[in-house]
Amino acid sequence: MGVRLLHTADWQIGMTRRFLEPEAQARFTAARADAVRRLGGVARDQGCDLVVVCGDVFESNHLTPQTVRRALDALRSVPVPVYLLPGNHDPLDAASIYRSELFRTEAPDHVHVLDRAGIHEVAPGVELVAAPWESKHPGRDLVAEALATVPSGPAPDGVVRVVVGHGAVDELDPDRRSDSTIRTGPLVAALEEGRVHYVALGDRHSRTTVAGRTDLRYSGAPEPTRETEVAPGDVLVVDLDPRREEVARVTPHRVATWSFRVVDRRVDGEPDLAALDRELDDLPDKDRTIVHLQLAGTLTVPDLARLDALRERHRDQLGALVERDRHQDVVVVEGDDDAWETLTVGGFIAAAAAEIQVAARAGGPPSVPTATAGSGRGAASASTFVAGRPDDEESARDALALLYRLTRGSA
Repeated sequence: MGVRLLHTADWQIGMTRRFLEPEAQARFTAARADAVRRLGGVARDQGCDLVVVCGDVFESNHLTPQTVRRALDALRSVPVPVYLLPGNHDPLDAASIYRSELFRTEAPDHVHVLDRAGIHEVAPGVELVAAPWESKHPGRDLVAEALATVPSGPAPDGVVRVVVGHGAVDELDPDRRSDSTIRTGPLVAALEEGRVHYVALGDRHSRTTVAGRTDLRYSGAPEPTRETEVAPGDVLVVDLDPRREEVARVTPHRVATWSFRVVDRRVDGEPDLAALDRELDDLPDKDRTIVHLQLAGTLTVPDLARLDALRERHRDQLGALVERDRHQDVVVVEGDDDAWETLTVGGFIAAAAAEIQVAARAGGPPSVPTATAGSGRGAASASTFVAGRPDDEESARDALALLYRLTRGSA
């Protein structure tokens, strides 16, 4: 007897990202529920018998009723039985969503919570060996405990067994000595023995095989969550038949609509800025793309102003434009004196620009006056930006670029 299941994990419905504007956050949130509907379509089209969700269905146990109801509505559209494993984000603690009256009364009949460790017979000849989290810090290998409930020796003829777990495995976890790390060795031994036929894991958002095996895997998250993930955005259709030499045949299916990209470029003048502009223009689905921009190079003040305008325009088009250490490797240098002379400006603006240019030629760091002491009540006190001091250097640089943009626009 064979079975075909859809392996997924880490939906994290209700997730927020601090770098998203409210409008983009609303679409990002909706996409996570919509991914459930899309994977339901994959389950239907691929003839899957069931769906297993290996932990972190919800971002936390403290979500609004609206968020939970929208998740349940998405689950209602999945045409086959769905088995949810509580993970570290949504454990079976006292505040668990799975134990709430809302979930218990409104969850569709075909949605089941794997709420105890050990074997669950979910259909004739189909057993799930579940390892649910009961707290955020279990302090022990939950998958090993669940595996200990499985009788030794090969599974009986006609029975397909699937381990459903959540957490980091020792082979990939830098904290492999942690008591809660999943030990890979016993799982490999159980697979070799035929005691179980597939190990479905969650927690790692990148689609990953473990120990070089096709039958021991992380599915990855169906929608990406950060730029460091590798091959997120898929669900796995797993065809299991113990009668075959190759018991598990696994096929990934794309369901994600959002993407993260890292754009790491050097910019040393107008040609590089033009190339960066074209690259960002050519990105597909910009409103669902989050770009992490990392730049290094040497720019004049006019070039910096062009870069700021470029960033502003693309930020409006993208899902988000993220610069964690903004321009930390971009150095601003003195450029062509004519850049300022072509602008019709005078007075303090012209004097300030001239003073900065003279100081730059002298080897700086220049002092940039920002206010002049006056007389009378409410007059500003004198203060100074010191370009050699990191916080003031960045402020002065940005102010000068903004000044250039404003004066250029009025010239």
